[in-house]
Amino acid sequence: MELLHADAHLVAVNKPGGTPAQADPTGDPSLLDALRAAYGHGVELPHRLDRPVSGVLVAARTPEALRALNTAFASGRVRKVYWAIVEGLLHGHGTWQTVLTHDARARRARTVAPGEGRAVRLAWRVLRAGERYTLLELRPEQGAFHQLRAQCAAAGHPIKGDVKYGARRGEKDRTIALHARSIALLHPVTGADLLLEAPSPDGALWRALVPVQG
Repeated sequence: MELLHADAHLVAVNKPGGTPAQADPTGDPSLLDALRAAYGHGVELPHRLDRPVSGVLVAARTPEALRALNTAFASGRVRKVYWAIVEGLLHGHGTWQTVLTHDARARRARTVAPGEGRAVRLAWRVLRAGERYTLLELRPEQGAFHQLRAQCAAAGHPIKGDVKYGARRGEKDRTIALHARSIALLHPVTGADLLLEAPSPDGALWRALVPVQG
C-alpha cells in the first residue's frame, strides 16, 4: 500500500491492481481493511476503483470529510485522469460519446441506443504508441459503471487484459492495464487544492510506454 497523502481528515494511496477496494465475495483482504488497520475503523471510501484497476484511491478519516468528499464526487467537482494501455494503434486525440446501461446480472456495462441508457463522454489523448498497443490518457466527463472499460471497447480498442470487454487475452494476475493516474480536488475541510498522483504499475509494457514520471 503506497501512501500518497495523509492528514487528519483524509488519506490517499496507490491501490495495486488485483486488490479489492473493499470486501467482496472472495473474502480476500481489501484495501479498506488495511486502511482501517492503519488509521482506525472510522475510515470510509467516498469512491471506488474496480478490483483489476490500479491507482489513486482516496479515503475519508472523519465524518465531516466523508460528507464533503461524497458531495464532491457526486457533483463532478473531482477531476480524474486515467492512463490505459489499449489494443491497437491510435493517433492524436478526440472524444468518445457513448450511451451505456448497467447490466447488473452480468456485472458489466453495455452500449445501447440513444434514449435507452446514460450518455457519457470520454476525452482521450495518445501519450505513446507502440507496435501493437497504445498508451492513452483518459479524462471522463461523467461517472458510470465500467465507463472507461466499455467506451474503449466500443471504440474498438479494449484495454489490455480486459477480457470482459473483448481483450484478446487476460493477465495471469487478472489485472487490466487501467490506472487511475491522478485526482485533483479541494481538500474537504481546509479547501486547499490537492493533486494526488500515483506512479504507474511496474510492468514491462508500462515501462516501455509510460513517459518519464516526475
